[in-house]
Amino acid sequence: MPVRFLSDEWASELETRLNASDAFRKGLGSTRATVQQVIATPEGERRYWIRTEDGRIEMGSGEAPAPDATITQDYDTAVALARGEVNPVSAYMTGKLKIAGNLMMLMGLQGALSELPRVMQDMDVDY
Repeated sequence: MPVRFLSDEWASELETRLNASDAFRKGLGSTRATVQQVIATPEGERRYWIRTEDGRIEMGSGEAPAPDATITQDYDTAVALARGEVNPVSAYMTGKLKIAGNLMMLMGLQGALSELPRVMQDMDVDY
């Protein structure tokens, strides 16, 4: 049964799959970070956060306390990134993805972030 993109069920399944991915965990290394995601959907903003620590992540809906970085994008860009149809660097360079906060920390997580579309491809998601 598909999970709805950006739903709590989607976040829970993605968290489980990412924590099971050796490549993703290796990409995280020992980085400790909290990243706030803000997606402008047709129904309004959808917010979720990702916290990394000790090579694992936690994900949740809502507002993260004191995020190290905030990534903002529209729904279409979020879908394209999730499907691997657009590169995050290209989205950033063309203004479709905005970053506030610690850009260097995000660059350090690039190995882990590049695994996100690969992990999501195995999920049954309703976009």
